[in-house]
Amino acid sequence: MSATAIPGDPPPEGAPPGGRRALAVWGVGVSVYFVAVIFRTSLGVAGLDAADRFHVNASALSTFSILQLLVYAGMQIPVGLLVDRLGTKKVLALGAVLFTAGQLGFAFSPTYGTALASRALLGCGDALTFISVLRLGSRWFPVRRGPLVAQFAGLVGMAGNLVSTLVLARLLHGIGWTAAFAGSAVAGAVVLVLVLLFLKDHPEGHEPEPLPHQGAAYVRRQIAASWREPGTRLGLWVHFTTQFPAMVFLLLWGLPFLVEAQGLSRAVAGELLTLVVLSNMVVGLVYGQIVARHHGARLPLALGTVGTTAALWAATLAYPGPHAPMWLLIVLCTVLGACGPASMIGFDFARPANPPERQGTASGITNMGGFVASMTTLFAIGVLLDATGDDYSLAFSVVFVLQAVGVSQILRLRGRAARRERERLVASRVETVHVPV
Repeated sequence: MSATAIPGDPPPEGAPPGGRRALAVWGVGVSVYFVAVIFRTSLGVAGLDAADRFHVNASALSTFSILQLLVYAGMQIPVGLLVDRLGTKKVLALGAVLFTAGQLGFAFSPTYGTALASRALLGCGDALTFISVLRLGSRWFPVRRGPLVAQFAGLVGMAGNLVSTLVLARLLHGIGWTAAFAGSAVAGAVVLVLVLLFLKDHPEGHEPEPLPHQGAAYVRRQIAASWREPGTRLGLWVHFTTQFPAMVFLLLWGLPFLVEAQGLSRAVAGELLTLVVLSNMVVGLVYGQIVARHHGARLPLALGTVGTTAALWAATLAYPGPHAPMWLLIVLCTVLGACGPASMIGFDFARPANPPERQGTASGITNMGGFVASMTTLFAIGVLLDATGDDYSLAFSVVFVLQAVGVSQILRLRGRAARRERERLVASRVETVHVPV
């Protein structure tokens, strides 16, 4: 069987069983991703504090997140290859060790340079988590459950973002920088123990065929074969175009924008950041159900999210008064919550385009998209803020440039990806037909 699932068809013989055991094992894996997102987004509620602690300007502050995302994006293809070869347990355990060390290092960093190194280490560990969780889901659940399982993984990640927004922010201003970041690192040690004790790569009787070690030639073939598939490239550009507006807002620039440009208090700004996260969680459930039942809704959902996000940002930045009204900011933050679930649709283009032995590699390529866009936007906003004397309207206009680039690539690739997917569906149906002799 190919990796393509036909909606409504029974699961093929030998498909992963799903069930309670699958949920328990997947829950252990996704808990690692949950903690990784807490650590990843912790700077989003500590950006202004970090600027004061390390005495840096907007460009230097954005370097924290840029370096973290640079490491994350650069690791995605290697991580996909590692997951395909080593399995989920080893990669997730290594990720937990690295991001916990990075969070601890950030807690005790005395200088800007050591803090940068700690965020890079954190980004490296974080990079090992999400692709591993996607692979774990594909090993334990039937293929038809793929879109819903992926959206649930994103939902758990946003719950981690919610923890950093609500809990870590209060700890930071209650017990101080070092105690808050060092205390949160305990969660990393807990999930590491859970992985080592309880996580299994696959159900009994569903062991993948061993891949012979073939060195650099194998790596090149895996990457080249995944990239040749239009579905992989379409998935990358969908992820690129949809994810970054919310990522940039939550990861670093949302709080400064709401406080310094919109004149809100930190408490109210924190509530709006929380709204983004809550909206993400609700929309994720809706998008997951829609895509699982109606595969043709993938592209309309993705492009609709991009268009609505662009319209709300344009209305907010171009508002004629000194500050946008609260109702508009609420609507903006609600719509930004759809960006994460829309980015998960990218994996629903890449997944059926590749056989099981390339799932990690293809997911890694796809996952690079949004993080490259986020990294580019974080840097551009920081530079423009310094160059324009903190003109947030001009700085945030870079969002439209990257959206335009992404949409043009999506429209260019959608036809080829759709044709290839139809071909695979026809071939899959032929393979499952048993003609009596």
